[in-house]
Amino acid sequence: MTRVIKALSVLVVLCVAGLGLLLYYRAQHPPAIPVPLAANGTPTEPEFKFTVLDPPQPAPALAFTTREGAPKTLADFRGRLLLVNFWATWCGPCVAEMPSLDRLQARLGSRLTVLAISEDRRGGEVVDPFFARLKLADLAIYLDTKNSALQTFGLVGLPTSILIDRDGRMVWRVEGGVDWASPEAAAKLAPYLVPAPDVQRTSARP
Repeated sequence: MTRVIKALSVLVVLCVAGLGLLLYYRAQHPPAIPVPLAANGTPTEPEFKFTVLDPPQPAPALAFTTREGAPKTLADFRGRLLLVNFWATWCGPCVAEMPSLDRLQARLGSRLTVLAISEDRRGGEVVDPFFARLKLADLAIYLDTKNSALQTFGLVGLPTSILIDRDGRMVWRVEGGVDWASPEAAAKLAPYLVPAPDVQRTSARP
């Protein structure tokens, strides 16, 4: 009987420890926002919904680093239009979205700064080969290995993107993978973009 009690006690301790580890892991890793499936079980086009913040809200302070380990905060980018994207290499919808973000940065250049901030705990060790594999050439690498953004921005899943205006205010956010070349995404970005340089030169002619 004593052996049975001891065995049960050990089993209970192991179960409690396992549950604790699971809860800790989930707290540190928000779920990937799933891609909806069609009736036949095949993936459909990702659905995304922009949530407008009216009035705009000041962006909370967030510390992260460059790939080289240099400390950065959102305040360092004040005066720029920012599209902050929280993602991870293990997140399926993020993998599908990243090439679209890369092309968006290439297309808009200095008119928009895309801050793609990785929530991977292993940082550049996994982000570097990910960028190489997807041939992402226009996005800079930023890391949040401490997962500070999870609570700071109240993330419920990845990917999540937030548009921050030049005054440091959040104007809208969207959860889930986005096709950044879509008409809907273009319409959401357009009101905040300054005219392209060639458009400015043309308008300045007499």
